[in-house]
Amino acid sequence: MSTYCEFANGNEIHGPYHDHVHGFPTENESELFERLLLEINQAGLSWDLMLKKREGFRAAYRRFDVDRVAAYGEEDRERLLKDPRIIRNKLKVNAVIENARTIRAMRDSHGGFANWLQAHHPLGKFDWVKLFKKTFKFTGGEITGEFLMSIGYLPGAHREDCPVFRKIAQLKPPWMDFQHTR
Repeated sequence: MSTYCEFANGNEIHGPYHDHVHGFPTENESELFERLLLEINQAGLSWDLMLKKREGFRAAYRRFDVDRVAAYGEEDRERLLKDPRIIRNKLKVNAVIENARTIRAMRDSHGGFANWLQAHHPLGKFDWVKLFKKTFKFTGGEITGEFLMSIGYLPGAHREDCPVFRKIAQLKPPWMDFQHTR
């Protein structure tokens, strides 16, 4: 079975995401929101489609500006459900808007989404999934696991012999701390 590292190498759609985004830790709220949004929208669909629609998502969700998306009302929901640049699924659209509101509220409770994640670190995947299901909309095990892997909170984004793995390891992603504390 091939891995994402093998598949993405040289691929014009997957290569840039693999080489510069997937598995790289970030504390930037818009980047965290984007990665969560992409994982939610990927459910039941291909990752290839998500990457092809990434710019459409960026435009439709105002460059992943949490405040703007959290303020979306019914008119915005209808606009999104008619927008061919994104996934037009009512459950996913509603989840993204509600999750933006949740992330915005994390500023008061924890100082932001990144701080909320750090406050719950280290957790194993099972506990992360329970926490995400309790906190966010449309976040089951696969979505939560892939999101956390994409931001460096769970291992597995890259094979150890992948050159990108070494770049990420230099950034000391949170999962590496967890591995050393077991």
